[in-house]
Amino acid sequence: MATSNKSFPFEIRDVEPEQVEKWKKSYKKIMNPCTSRFGPKGYLFPKEFENVGKNIYNMEIRPSDTFVVTFPRSGTTWTQELVWLILNNFDYEKALETPLTVRYPFLETEAFVNHNQISDMPNGKKIINTFEANIPSVQDIESMASPRFIKSHVPLSLLPPKLLDTCKVFYVARDPRDVAVSCYHHYNFFNYFQDGMDFKTYWEFFINDLVPWSPFFEHVKEAWQMRNHPNMLFVFYEELSKNLPACVRRVATFLGKQITEKQMEKLCEHLKIDNFKKNKAINYNNLMSTGLLNDKESFIRKGKVGGWRDYFDEEMTEQAQRWIDENLRDTDLRFPQ
Repeated sequence: MATSNKSFPFEIRDVEPEQVEKWKKSYKKIMNPCTSRFGPKGYLFPKEFENVGKNIYNMEIRPSDTFVVTFPRSGTTWTQELVWLILNNFDYEKALETPLTVRYPFLETEAFVNHNQISDMPNGKKIINTFEANIPSVQDIESMASPRFIKSHVPLSLLPPKLLDTCKVFYVARDPRDVAVSCYHHYNFFNYFQDGMDFKTYWEFFINDLVPWSPFFEHVKEAWQMRNHPNMLFVFYEELSKNLPACVRRVATFLGKQITEKQMEKLCEHLKIDNFKKNKAINYNNLMSTGLLNDKESFIRKGKVGGWRDYFDEEMTEQAQRWIDENLRDTDLRFPQ
């Protein structure tokens, strides 16, 4: 079916020109500039998301699908690995041999990557060839055999309308201050920033909804409102960090799976941050040889709850608290401490 014939009932409006200029001065061209806002919440995406988003919104969901949906850097990778292993009978050998990007295609990535710009870089062709195996189109995902495991940062309102009524969905939320710090390092890892982008500058982008997939709070609150749906499991990153065994049991129960104490111990050991950081299947080792990544950063970092305190001065701390209080005023959502 042609994309133009598909329904996508959302207003799309241009980002203000001065904000686009800020974006272009801060991000390298290998990432398509986020110049459009989608839907009533104004989610920020590249213009290319119009076609990609339309395909996503209209994709056929199967009862055997499993989605992990988050705002970026909220515990996505941790949850993906946990869920995949439980549903694949703890096949650690396959998990270690098969990159997570292959086991969980990233639903909307094709809207973000500027292939033309990357092709012009040193090692450009090598990067593109490596990327192609990790950036499937929505059509590629639609043709995958079941069961499918799918990762997305797209907010629930822009995902297929029958998603929750059809398949299992995991949503993970994290304190936005820790999210911002992790996002900052993540973009440094992929060399997305222009030189000179410090964390304080990035934080201003973050709280003013000028980072991809923002606004953060609208993203999380949409999922929070659906947390009692029988096909939704809403998990806080802080819960995963402080009591992983309890979260593993919740996930197993949600999936209708039994887990023994021995299986629990091995899974929790596998998921420990120190072990996770060494796991080649989830750390983009297949991109290391391309020269695209910043070897001073790592995909999996500290996994620390409250690590934001090492980055915020007093002024930023007060600003962040006002921003959080304002955005949580109309909801009972609270982030665990």
